[in-house]
Amino acid sequence: MIDFWLATGLLLLIALSFLLIPILRDRRVRQEEDRTALNVALYQERVAELQAQRDDGVLTAEQMDSARAEAARELLADTDAVAPAPVSRLGKPLPLLAALLVPVLGMVLYLHFGASDKVELTREFAQAPQSMEDMTRRLERAVAAQPDSAEGLYFLGRAYMAQERPADAAKVFERTVQLAGRQPELLGQWAQARYFADGKRWSPQVQALTDEALKADPNEVTSLGLLGIAAFEGERYQEAIDYWKRLLAQLPAEDQSRAALQGGIDRASEKLVQGGGKVAMAPVDKAAVGQGAQLKVRVDLAADLKAKVQPGDSVFVFARATQGPPAPLAAKRLTVADLPATVELGDADAMMPQLKLSNFPEVQLVARISRAGQPMAGEWIGRSQPLASSTAAQQNLTIDSPDK
Repeated sequence: MIDFWLATGLLLLIALSFLLIPILRDRRVRQEEDRTALNVALYQERVAELQAQRDDGVLTAEQMDSARAEAARELLADTDAVAPAPVSRLGKPLPLLAALLVPVLGMVLYLHFGASDKVELTREFAQAPQSMEDMTRRLERAVAAQPDSAEGLYFLGRAYMAQERPADAAKVFERTVQLAGRQPELLGQWAQARYFADGKRWSPQVQALTDEALKADPNEVTSLGLLGIAAFEGERYQEAIDYWKRLLAQLPAEDQSRAALQGGIDRASEKLVQGGGKVAMAPVDKAAVGQGAQLKVRVDLAADLKAKVQPGDSVFVFARATQGPPAPLAAKRLTVADLPATVELGDADAMMPQLKLSNFPEVQLVARISRAGQPMAGEWIGRSQPLASSTAAQQNLTIDSPDK
């Protein structure tokens, strides 16, 4: 921030100069007026001397008139170069007072209405976080600077859950739903945070949230996982197995969480058998597991923007659901120097296991340039029209608009 405040101080000095220059100019005019008064006094003194010499008989009348005329010409020559004094109605104190108040008032107004916090936040996001706590603090500051950003709130809620702060996460997800609408993924995240915040106690609110999420999307993964956990904790092992198998069918074959989920299904099966029950084998479409959407997109930069960007500026290419959570479904990172470039976005590029392209029928492609390396905000952006996530044809995406 030091360079920012130095630039601010320089601008204030320039502003002060516009106020102080007239004061200095007025002082010069007063000096010229004083010199004119002195010349007049010298002229009068010279005329008095000539009159005394005329009375003493030293000068004749013609000589006295000639000498007086010469003195008058000298006076006129000295005063011709003096500009008439401007008439000021402001007085001396007011400009000086303004010169002192302008920088102070400007600084106060900037600190109140300005964006110094956003400037500092942008500089901070340009550096990699040192820990999860560091990332959470940055997200908190980003949300404070942009309280209406559903995307920022969503990531903050996820960070709180990773830090085992479910009560804070529940509040954040509730605000996200208010901003982005009652999307199934957001409802599932809210229900999960509420469940853990209540000490793993199933409540009517959690039930209502999961019911609403699964009604809108029967394959909403967070709700399926949460219902499986609640059923297992309640010793309803067959329900847990059914929910977790539905969840397992949604995960890509390379997803690392599949092993843990299968372990949960196995434990629930053992508990069920030990209690004298029998596992009902619900069919799982194995062929569907691991299959997913794959979008191919060519990203380029508009010609009139090439002189306004730098080769090292980050370029984030991602797909997001047109009717779904604000978080990107799949994303890749490039630099301006890589453009034009062709990238592929698929389920393997999912930001989170439960958010995959194949889970959403319609998506939008977005490419954003961010000098600060911040995926949520940047300087320039390009957006595609909504398209089916199953689209096989290559898409062309041009970065051509300011990111607002």
